[in-house]
Amino acid sequence: MSILSRKRAALFALTAGVALAAGIGAVAHEAGMPIMLHHGPMTAEDITAHTDMFLQHIYAETSASDAQKAKIEPLVRQALDDLLPLHDHVRDFHSQALQALSGDRVDRVALETLRAEHMQAADAASRRITQALADVADVLTPAQRKALAAHVAQMHGLN
Repeated sequence: MSILSRKRAALFALTAGVALAAGIGAVAHEAGMPIMLHHGPMTAEDITAHTDMFLQHIYAETSASDAQKAKIEPLVRQALDDLLPLHDHVRDFHSQALQALSGDRVDRVALETLRAEHMQAADAASRRITQALADVADVLTPAQRKALAAHVAQMHGLN
């Protein structure tokens, strides 16, 4: 893969991650769900509550059957379990970046190392999120996927 292709892939991963995070927040907001801003690490209970609200919203938007719900929930929970370690990585990244920036001299080597590690983690997260989205989409019918896509497009002013 060329350097330009890697840069495009990294930019795509970052954009997709931001879009996904914004999309989940927008879906929750649009559904009248409370959006809690955390100034510290989320607890397991916070994460479970957000996941439950997200799943209920998806079920409502797609009119998912009980059989579909039984397939979707474990897919989402497994993806969450796979992604949780990356949450700690982000917190560690912020701490280490602040440390590299707050010394008597800026540690550019440390910052570059952190950036590269952070991009690898973002790429891994992007791959896992994409896999989870495709897995859930496989459970939904084409009509359900179209309805959900139309709802998300409307929320983001894309129609």
